[in-house]
Amino acid sequence: MSKVNFNKATLSNVTLAKIGNPLRGESLKTSKDLCKFGEEDKEILTLAFLKPFRNLEPYHFHHNSSLDLHEMHCYVNTIFDQQERFLTYSRKIARHLYDKTKHPNIKSGDLCIAYIKGVQIDGEVCDAISVVKSESLTPFLEISDHDGDLQLTTHNGIYPDKIDKGCLIIDSKKDTGYLVYTFDKGGADTNFWVRDFLGARARKDDNFKTKQYAEMCVSFADEGLPEEMPVEEKYRVANDAMQYFAEKEKFDEKHFQDEVLKEPEIVEKFSTFKDNYKDEDGEPLAGEFEISKPAAKKAGSKIKSNLR
Repeated sequence: MSKVNFNKATLSNVTLAKIGNPLRGESLKTSKDLCKFGEEDKEILTLAFLKPFRNLEPYHFHHNSSLDLHEMHCYVNTIFDQQERFLTYSRKIARHLYDKTKHPNIKSGDLCIAYIKGVQIDGEVCDAISVVKSESLTPFLEISDHDGDLQLTTHNGIYPDKIDKGCLIIDSKKDTGYLVYTFDKGGADTNFWVRDFLGARARKDDNFKTKQYAEMCVSFADEGLPEEMPVEEKYRVANDAMQYFAEKEKFDEKHFQDEVLKEPEIVEKFSTFKDNYKDEDGEPLAGEFEISKPAAKKAGSKIKSNLR
């Protein structure tokens, strides 16, 4: 899993848009010029556009035929290659999102698209594009000095910790669809942001494979073992699985079954359970991979929590 560092990142440019829902007759409005901000605001704005993407799983743009036909890939590729065209192509990104808003319950909102420099990926310094959508405004109070007295004013604004949807596209791994981090805090159609707008899929690196297989083991301990099996025995199977991921450097399915599951009846039930368990793209889980220790640790904690 790539190591991402935002400590030296700095905001370069921002464009804004208001994204309505065309099915409700709402319009799209995009900024005509780059957003102006002072040096004193740069640090807090940089943090706002990057903070939501800490500790997320990596994705990448995907197209069944060619990435040359993938709209978002082409837009960000142009921006990274020709930064002077950021305004033009960020407006294309906003239009693309508007055109993909095809569910009647998708909320309208404010869109910010930011160009950021100095993001570090495994020590390499890269540029990035942050796209965040806020679908609700947060009220806040301001006390100001007015004509020698204090005055209380109410405002509505975007609260960075409550941004609803976002993606961070980093100028790295271009040939395989860039490095993309994304989140969607829910809505009427939770697939629309990742699938329809971004056209992205999870990067199936060792972290992903470890996470998927370990989560399948958690589900097997919960649902796949016989109901009449004593809780202590279920815990033994789950705990041995957790220990395997914690101690081994590489995962080998045959070795895992022999060392952890042991009993032919449990091995058979596990094989059937795994055959019916697909990853989020509907594909079978990998049977061999390098074990990611952070992903294994999270799964171990989940197993303990579930069996309590």
